[in-house]
Amino acid sequence: MISSLNEILLTIYFNADAEDESLQRYKESLGLGGGGQDLSDPADPRDCIILTLEMNSEGRPPVKLELSTPDALKTLKDHPFKIKEGSKFNLTATFKVQHNVLSGLQYVQVIKRKGIRIDKLQEMIGSYAPNTDKNPVHTKRFADEDAPSGMMARGHYTAISTFVDDDKKKHLEFEWSFDIAKDW
Repeated sequence: MISSLNEILLTIYFNADAEDESLQRYKESLGLGGGGQDLSDPADPRDCIILTLEMNSEGRPPVKLELSTPDALKTLKDHPFKIKEGSKFNLTATFKVQHNVLSGLQYVQVIKRKGIRIDKLQEMIGSYAPNTDKNPVHTKRFADEDAPSGMMARGHYTAISTFVDDDKKKHLEFEWSFDIAKDW
């Protein structure tokens, strides 16, 4: 009953101002009105399910962090991967939205070395409609970053990553680690 009520509310919302072109373009940018079967799982109350976070860098295969299950999250901190000093890399998040429109999803990352915060990154991901069979997952590629270089930069780092929306609801928070090394 709840999912059909959500579908009815979305239909009313989408058709309430059909003659307003700019509002129609905005709704399309959110993925509303594109058709397709809603993939929301009624047994799963989460509005946003973060599936993976992938690090891409030239000279090595992608490193994919599986984030969709609690068991996968437990091992991330204890299994660091290497990043070559001075290399360019970027992160790509893959996620699903279900039940409701997700407004203003952000990625926040705090990096620490030996317990001292050395960097904080905030990246806006955006607003998204629930996934459908025509668009089963969303992906967001973050801006390119440069790994630090030099003898002082090499070593072990920990990161706490959080996916949070405009309502300050945390959809996922996890701790992971990596090593900056001279080579892969």
